[in-house]
Amino acid sequence: MGCGRVGSTLARSLEDRNHTVSVIDSEPDAFRRLGPSFNGDKVLGYGFDQAVLEKAGIRRADAFAAVSSGDNSNIIAARVARETFGIGQVVARIYDPGRAEVYQRLGITTVATVKWTSDQVLRRLLPAGAEPDYRDPSGTIRLDQVPVPEAWVGHRTIHFQEQSRSRIAWIDRLGEGMLPNRDSVLQEGDLIHLVIREENAAHTYGVLKSGPEES
Repeated sequence: MGCGRVGSTLARSLEDRNHTVSVIDSEPDAFRRLGPSFNGDKVLGYGFDQAVLEKAGIRRADAFAAVSSGDNSNIIAARVARETFGIGQVVARIYDPGRAEVYQRLGITTVATVKWTSDQVLRRLLPAGAEPDYRDPSGTIRLDQVPVPEAWVGHRTIHFQEQSRSRIAWIDRLGEGMLPNRDSVLQEGDLIHLVIREENAAHTYGVLKSGPEES
């Protein structure tokens, strides 16, 4: 639901990945953003109207995204898709981060646009470790991306994980992602993506800075 810049881009991206897509919008002109090559259904109406959702094929859908410009419309449509039609994968775009957190606890995945943008800026302004890339809704687990310090170059990933109380989810190396195994060695230029318990974050960054303990 919603054929603005986000909705139209999302619809084209899904279709490019060979998914069947229906787009709902209350403004006929909005569908122009989809371009002439879009093959999905264009349904005029409001995405929280059950009859409109039925026309769009909600009963055959695997997922629903509410990405209009209105918080109220998005959350109502998301709840109708989830609670009335039983759609498991539902995402709602919410501008108000406080409300987004409430609906997240209700099981509706939310994308708080303003908060996401400010978090992206914060992560680039603050020192490493000050703000994670991701924090789970409970605030227990965080995901951080960190360049490998010189002190850890040449050391095995398993030793780093043991000493830092973290897990390396994956490593960006020479423009490609790789999953480490027990024999993997950290290299210069690696960007590691760390999964850390919030309570261990200070320890993890201390180990990153101080380097490996001598065995």
